[in-house]
Order: sequence, then structure tokens, then C-alpha cells
Amino acid sequence: MAFKTALFERAGGGEPAHHIPENQAITLPWDEAQTNMTDLHKSKPFLWAIFVIFTLLWFFVLDIRALDPPDEGRYAEIAREILHSGDWITTRLNGIKYFEKPPLQMWMTALAFKFLGLGEWQARLWGALSSYVGVVLLGYTGRTLFNERVGFFAALVLASSIFWAGASQFSSLDIGLSGMLTVVLCGLLLAQRETVAQNARRNWMLVSWAAMALAVLSKGPIGMILPGAVLVIYTALSRDWGIWLRLHLGKGLLLFFAIAAPWFVLVSQKNPEFAHFFFIYEHVERFLSKSHHREGPWYYFIVLLMPGILPWLGLLPQSLLQGFRGEPSCVFKPKLMLLVWVAFIFFFFSYSNSKLPGYILPIYPALALLIALQLEAASRTSRIIAGGVVAVVGLVGLAFAPRIANLSADPLTAASYQTLQAWVMAACVIAMAGGVLSAVCARHQKRDAGVLTLALTGLVSVQLVLAGLHAYENYRSGLHLVAAVKPELAPHTKLYSVGMYDYSLTFYLQRTSTLVEYTDEFIFGLTQEPHLSIQDREKFLEKWRHDASAVAILRPDIFKQFQERAIPMRVVASDGLRVLVSNTLSR
Repeated sequence: MAFKTALFERAGGGEPAHHIPENQAITLPWDEAQTNMTDLHKSKPFLWAIFVIFTLLWFFVLDIRALDPPDEGRYAEIAREILHSGDWITTRLNGIKYFEKPPLQMWMTALAFKFLGLGEWQARLWGALSSYVGVVLLGYTGRTLFNERVGFFAALVLASSIFWAGASQFSSLDIGLSGMLTVVLCGLLLAQRETVAQNARRNWMLVSWAAMALAVLSKGPIGMILPGAVLVIYTALSRDWGIWLRLHLGKGLLLFFAIAAPWFVLVSQKNPEFAHFFFIYEHVERFLSKSHHREGPWYYFIVLLMPGILPWLGLLPQSLLQGFRGEPSCVFKPKLMLLVWVAFIFFFFSYSNSKLPGYILPIYPALALLIALQLEAASRTSRIIAGGVVAVVGLVGLAFAPRIANLSADPLTAASYQTLQAWVMAACVIAMAGGVLSAVCARHQKRDAGVLTLALTGLVSVQLVLAGLHAYENYRSGLHLVAAVKPELAPHTKLYSVGMYDYSLTFYLQRTSTLVEYTDEFIFGLTQEPHLSIQDREKFLEKWRHDASAVAILRPDIFKQFQERAIPMRVVASDGLRVLVSNTLSR
């Protein structure tokens, strides 16, 4: 604010104390406060405070829910069996060979169990750490490539995007893969920037190559195919053929194979059947065929992306368009690289005949950086609209929330939904308030405060909903039955799973079971070792009658069939999903 004034009347005299030249600006205290609210990203104490808050929120809810079957129970149990058997090469689930996925996540979880004990947060730790590293590194990349504000915004956007933040709280191979691919992307961007020194370029490229090897160990060849295809497409569009000379291919390939190859070689030597099953059946056939019954319509991932990118949905179209705008005249074009990354991965999995929600998680870091660039340049109106979209979503969710308890006719499921309902309503109120407050900040030109408000709104809302799932996941996992069953399981007691495999319950019981009349995803392993299961009911019942001590986990319909046949059994525990019985008729 410019003033034409002076400060008059020194004590004891009439002369001006100071003369202020015409048109010279004076910054008053409230002007400084306004500037500080606009430039929060420049305050180191403030950044450290936000870092601590987001870190606590990120890891706080890891242990308040039981492991959700099948995925969380499956990978926790494989890790437990690795630790129990000491075999880190041939991965097994329920004692049966399981080669559908590489072992990195199971190795990391087994190490967490070894040093931190068995539990939910230990089972989820690798996914949470992988996604957390992705957030931090993306913030550093945005800061280095563009400026401090873009880095600050990029980290906030990724950490608060509903799908990324939510997936980080589950033991999922997709979030582990996505965390490694984020390191691949960031390493590549940092290595190829114009001003980088040669040593730094080499080091960042080696980080990228190492992360790509870990991505392959996370979920197979896709960890190499995705970044490789992006690089080819980027080269064709940018005509930057020299990028291939800047990749440090020799050193990079040596490092890649040194990390990725040993397990594949060792597991193939011990299990000759591995290579065909893993590379052909699990990857080529899964992508091209519908044999896994995971197909979806062409718009499958569009429907998932729209809520998944909240609270930034209102800025998504502009952010993608902004990526097409011209970049400074330089050899490397980072915005084009980000756009190619998003577009190729999105369309690659949209074309696939096997679709699951987590498949497009790797696009979120690139989207976050594009949204951060848009946030830096966005008009006040655009930022007001972004906050308004979140407020409207919260309002719609609040109107829908009372119906959650009526989504299931099963009394136990309905009870857990009733618990969830209150948490969802709280999340919707937070979304409404956060959206409105963010719009107000935008209206008053407090850019950093508005972005931070939306980010906290997104992350807190996700954590509230996840916390509300505790009753539902406790029920699905069978955790509430463990206290009743464990006293029945002496060291010599046999455990059977009849017509089903209860992924999380067997982890909590810390026992493998003999499968009866059940194959499903175990069919490959049981083809190799058929003696590990019983596929004939009468053979099982004969063993059941003669076992000194046995417990069986039954599907409810099979339990009724056994009752009708007067099979000797005593109910130990039950709910609507399973019945646990013992062949000892008294205790």
C-alpha cells in the first residue's frame, strides 16, 4: 500500500520525525500477516509442523482394523509362513506353493513380523511406507524441477487424494508397486532436468533403475513394462532421442538385474514349473483373456478416477489441459513426460481384460504434480470451484449416509454398517466444512492456506471412513471368533477348511489348514502337490471320525448338511460367514 505521508511531531518538537518519499510503500503488520498466509510454503517451522501432522495421520489408523480378506489376510499369512518355515524362495500360502506374485511385499512384511511382532499395523507397514516415500519424493521432485510452491502442493495433493491415501492403509501389492514406480518416475525426472550435474544425473538414474527392479519384485514384469513404454512414447512425441544416451543404460541394467534376477533364478531352479505359470499364465493370459473374471467396461477406470482424485476433482480437467501447454525451450519436457505417464498407464489397463481398482494407482503421482502446477497458476475462480466441489460431495454423502445401515439384510453386517454410518457422516461434515473454508481462502487470495485446507480435508475424511470400517472388517476377518477357537487348538490338533478358505482367520489362528473340497486360487499349487488337500468329502469325514483332535471351518450350508447327516461335531463358534466345529464332543 503506497502512502504519501510522514510521521509528524517528534517528542518536544514540531518537525517530522521521518520523511517518506512519495510512492514508497509501507508494509503494515496486517499486510505481513496476509503475505505469510499466502506463502506458507516458505516457512520452515510451518513445513515441519505440517510434515509431522501428515505423518501421524498417515500411520495412525494402521492397527485399528482387522486384516480384510482376502488380500490382506493372504499376504500377511504368506509372510508369516515365510518366517515360520525359513524358506524365503518358495512362497507358500496355507502350506501350498503360491507363485501368483513376486515376494518383495511378503519379504518386507516377514521382516516386520520378525522385528516388530505379528499384527495388523506390521502387515500394512510396507504399503504405508512405500506410498509415504512416494509422497515425500514427489514433493522434493516438484520443488527441484519447478519451485518450492509446486513441491509443497504436489506432496499435499498426492497425500490427500482419496484413492492414494486410502490404498496406503491396506496391505496391497498395488500400493507397493505404485510406491516403487513413483521413485522410478521421480528419479527419471530429476536425472533428466536441464541443470543437473553429471554425477547427480548418474545417481538419480541408478535410483530409478533400482526402483524399477523393486517394482518387478513387487508385481512382476509390469514394473518394467510401464516405465519402458512411457519412455518410448515420450521419445517419439518429444523427438528427444538423446534421452537414451542419458539413461546410463550399462550401469542401470547391471544394477537392475543384480536386484531383480536372483529370486527369479533361484525359484525357477527349485520349482521348474514356476516360469510358465508366472510369466505366461499370470501375466500374458491374464492381460489378454477373461479367464480370471475381472473384466470391466471401457469406462471402468474413469468411474474410479473421479472419486479417487478427490478433493482435487474440480481441478482435474484444467490440470490435464495445462500439461499440453508449451514448455520452455529445452531438451527435456517434464510436463509431457507426466502426461504420457498418466495416459499410457490409464489406457493400458483400460484395454486389459483383467481390471481391478488398484491397477491405476501408479498414475496418481504424475496427476498430483500436474495438479500442483495448475494450483500454482489457477485463478481465484478455479480454486473456489475446487472447494465448492468438495463441499457438494460432502453434502451428497451426508444425504446418502443414513442409508448405509440398510445395505445388508444380514444382521451382523447391518450392525457393522451402522457403526460405519456415523463415521461416514463425520467425514462428510468435514468435507463440507473443508470445502467451504477452502473456497473462502481462495476468495481472499490465500492460496497456500486454501490448498492446505483441502489437503487436510481429504486426508482426515479418508482416515475417518477407514476408522469406521473396524467393525465390518473385524466381522469379515473372523477376528471376533479367535478367542473361542484358540483354546481348542492344541499342538497336535488338525485344522480343516471345508468348502472355503478363511484368509484372515487362519492368519490370526497362526495355523495352516487342510483344504477340503476347495481349490480356487490354490489349483496350481495343488496340481503340483495334490496330497496337501482332500477333495473327496467322504474321505474327509472318515478322517474326521478317527482324528484324536480336530477343528473344521465350515461354510454355513455345509454345516447344515453335516447336521442332517448327524456328523459328530460340537459348535465352537459361528457367525453368518462360517461355523467352527470340533470333533471332540465335550471339553
